[in-house]
Amino acid sequence: MVNRILLEAEERMKKALEGSRRELSGIRTGKASPALLDTVKVEAYGQTMSLKEVGQVSAPEARLLLVTPWDKGLVKAVSRGIQLAELGLNPTDDGSVVRIPIPALTEERRKDMVKLVARLTEEGRVHVRQVRHDVNKDVKHKQDDGSLSEDEAKRLTADIQKLTDRYVALLDELLKKKTAEVMEV
Repeated sequence: MVNRILLEAEERMKKALEGSRRELSGIRTGKASPALLDTVKVEAYGQTMSLKEVGQVSAPEARLLLVTPWDKGLVKAVSRGIQLAELGLNPTDDGSVVRIPIPALTEERRKDMVKLVARLTEEGRVHVRQVRHDVNKDVKHKQDDGSLSEDEAKRLTADIQKLTDRYVALLDELLKKKTAEVMEV
């Protein structure tokens, strides 16, 4: 039972870390990254679809993204979807592919991005700490109803804290890397 509680807690903390990592991957750093367009939705075939479902996104150069729709008839819809996503990007199309030049970030914009990165990372930390709180509450209930001894409860609480510290450290490392990436000129 103790191992199951720890495994479930770690699984939930892993999900919080992955969620933060996914959100941070969509933040523009001045370099072309296909992940930048992950949130773009395209009106195709009478429904809203993600950009990945209608074409291939590549980064042939450091400051250029290229979207090649599977169906050439969707080029205009892809362009419109990118504009509507309000990413500050101006796509151009030549009838078969959509080119998206990535403008260099200004110093002020970089600082705003760092604040956003810090906020998203803090949300990840909050999720990890919430998992700790929930698990510790469960441990307390199990101790109160007699299914866990006091020693087991203390040991489990200490293990949960170590797990929390490890995931918070991983989030801090993610913050450091992304901040350096954003501030890189």
